[in-house]
Amino acid sequence: MSDEMLTPRPVRDSESEMTELVLPNDANPLGALLGGRLMHWIDLAGALAVHRHARSYAVTASVDHIDFLVPVRVGDMVVLKSSVNRVFQTSAEVGVKVFVENYLADTVQHVASAHLTFVAVDAKGNRLKVPAVIPETEEQKRRYDDAGRRREMRRTEVERRRKAKQ
Repeated sequence: MSDEMLTPRPVRDSESEMTELVLPNDANPLGALLGGRLMHWIDLAGALAVHRHARSYAVTASVDHIDFLVPVRVGDMVVLKSSVNRVFQTSAEVGVKVFVENYLADTVQHVASAHLTFVAVDAKGNRLKVPAVIPETEEQKRRYDDAGRRREMRRTEVERRRKAKQ
């Protein structure tokens, strides 16, 4: 990979937005969006951000905790906003924030937020280095710092599980 490809990039270069209309095939028998469908869309939205930032393929390595805060119904629009929070050599943490828009009632509500870790890979699946990310706003700097803390918690949990298996 060329040095130019590893030039640090601002968070804004990775910002992505995706909109989905909830159709009956996306819902359970009660007309509410399936959690698995929303998680699929979250994964896609996260991938968009990391692809833009890393300019390479990327695979999902982990998804942190997700809470579904409000129901989403058939006919609602789901808006997913994503951007890279922080980069760690060959991986990147991406934040995805999900909103539901009811265009008939003219309302927008926060549905869920998620943090996903992606690993950059080439066409053969070999890991690639990811350019550093440059947080510019106070919010981006907070998310950058929070991503470092979450990474440490993930590493601690992996180590705890490894020791428990021994």
